[in-house]
Amino acid sequence: MNLIFSLPSQWVELIGYFGSFLTSITFIPQVYKSWKSKSVGDLSIWMVLIVITSTIVWLVYGFAIQSGPVILANTIVFILTLVLLGFKLSFPKSK
Repeated sequence: MNLIFSLPSQWVELIGYFGSFLTSITFIPQVYKSWKSKSVGDLSIWMVLIVITSTIVWLVYGFAIQSGPVILANTIVFILTLVLLGFKLSFPKSK
């Protein structure tokens, strides 16, 4: 555990940005699949609303502590989740 804290701050920041990149791409496969299939019937609206709410909270926190990785990751996840919400509201309901 001391290894992480003994790293230079620029390495810690780099690790943060790498983590934010990985977090950010988690919704890309779902957005792509939903867009291609024009189907979001199995996508829970509650999950989408919870993710939107959590990213807003994380963004407030990120801005409060001025953390680039937190702001970047949650901005991207927020946008991708808004896209999924748009799909959920606009694609025809599955039978």
